[in-house]
Amino acid sequence: MKPLSERTIDSQYQQLLKDILEKGVRTPSQQGEDALTLIGPNPLHFKLDNGFPIINERNMAPKESENLPVTVWRQAIAEICAFINGVRTQKSLEEFGVSWWKSWLTEEKCKKRGLETGDLGPGSYGAAFHDFPTAEGEKFNQFKFLIQQIKEQPQLRTHFVTPWIPQYTYRVKDRQQKVVVCPCHGWIHIRIIDNKLTLHMFQRSADVPVGVPSNMVQYAALTMAIAQATGLEPYEYVHSFSDAHIYVNQVPAVETMLSREPKKLATMTLGPKVKDIFELRKEHFTLSDYEPHPGIKAIPVAI
Repeated sequence: MKPLSERTIDSQYQQLLKDILEKGVRTPSQQGEDALTLIGPNPLHFKLDNGFPIINERNMAPKESENLPVTVWRQAIAEICAFINGVRTQKSLEEFGVSWWKSWLTEEKCKKRGLETGDLGPGSYGAAFHDFPTAEGEKFNQFKFLIQQIKEQPQLRTHFVTPWIPQYTYRVKDRQQKVVVCPCHGWIHIRIIDNKLTLHMFQRSADVPVGVPSNMVQYAALTMAIAQATGLEPYEYVHSFSDAHIYVNQVPAVETMLSREPKKLATMTLGPKVKDIFELRKEHFTLSDYEPHPGIKAIPVAI
């Protein structure tokens, strides 16, 4: 990354918030809270030499406490580490350092889908990334073969990963959905040009004030990890959206973030010895040069 003094200020996240407030259509949601919804807003492009895409509009690195044993940005990275290793239960997520799934993995929500309490289901991120079901009855590890293909044929345009297993996600009469939360993010396309790796992550459903900042962190971290595992330069992280929304009860928090001065992006480093992405853990990342605006307490989350 460039020295902090040579980086330019980044205001892409604020612009996304503004666009949704100005152009979004008020729509009802499955969660019961209306949302301002914008379909297909402009993608976010982050050249990683200009800093790591962790937002400054609110603090993503609050002090760890009893209520937050692992700080927000580390939980985001811990989550993607867990998912690429096939994790699909609350217990296993907590072993990686992720505690924020509890509200979605209650006995009531899991039972509704015919799942054991604490099980995200066979249609969840970990199941798709690590154990994708094949027609032959086998389990296909997408990230294992992604890394192999990048090493063997970096020029291909087919470096692609999907979190979507359709037979488990549809919610229709006489068919039970087999996932507690249908994957919202994780469609990944990697392109390598001149030994520079760009990771483009597409997100079908984006809670922009709460979820998106964590998604930015985890997939930018994954960009760094895949580049290191394949001996390439982590060049750019691109984040695009289909349904980008702000829940109506989040608007006051959004207005606070929009009132704050944009800043330069922070520095993130990855331990150089980590070459196997399946051994990747949150502790392998170090954040520095991060001086965000104060945190915003209790931004509502739709569950």
